Amino acid sequence: MKLVFATNNLNKLAEVQKMLPNSIELLSLKDIDCFDDIEETATTLEGNAKIKANYITEKFGYNCFADDTGLEVEALNGEPGVYSARYAGEPANAKNNMQKLLTELNHKTNRSAQFRTSICLNLDGKQFLFDGVCKGTILTSKQGEQGFGYDPIFQPEGYNKSFAEMTSEEKNKISHRGLAIQQLVVFLKSIS
Repeated sequence: MKLVFATNNLNKLAEVQKMLPNSIELLSLKDIDCFDDIEETATTLEGNAKIKANYITEKFGYNCFADDTGLEVEALNGEPGVYSARYAGEPANAKNNMQKLLTELNHKTNRSAQFRTSICLNLDGKQFLFDGVCKGTILTSKQGEQGFGYDPIFQPEGYNKSFAEMTSEEKNKISHRGLAIQQLVVFLKSIS
């Protein structure tokens, strides 16, 4: 089965490809010659995932899934949430986003947070949603060199290291995206 993952993020693509069964040929946006900037205008993670999946299915005709992920920090009323990738503004990058978050949490004792991923799958004219959540804590400084995004400052519950100190295999077993993808994989296997 050919399935498009509506992302330009090569880190995400590689992470997901490792989790899918060999029977699924994962295609990137580049693989289908989609270089369009798909605007994420929804106010929810689910909404943005739907926008991206629907765009690919409608314009290119492929079965497709798309995700949106947000880091939700309790002491900041769920921020940065849907704006996680561009939290610090332009230029949007992980370093600036992490620095802004650490500054916002300066002098706050509650550092509880969760990563949440919503996946929208468009398959043969039907739409399915999957959600994955990983609870944890925001560290006071960066730890580790692996991963991407907020990984160096997020420590998942039950662990004494950040996502950026884990191998991709360790992270995929417990991460928000990993949990949502696992649900997607179970679903795809159940219908094949």
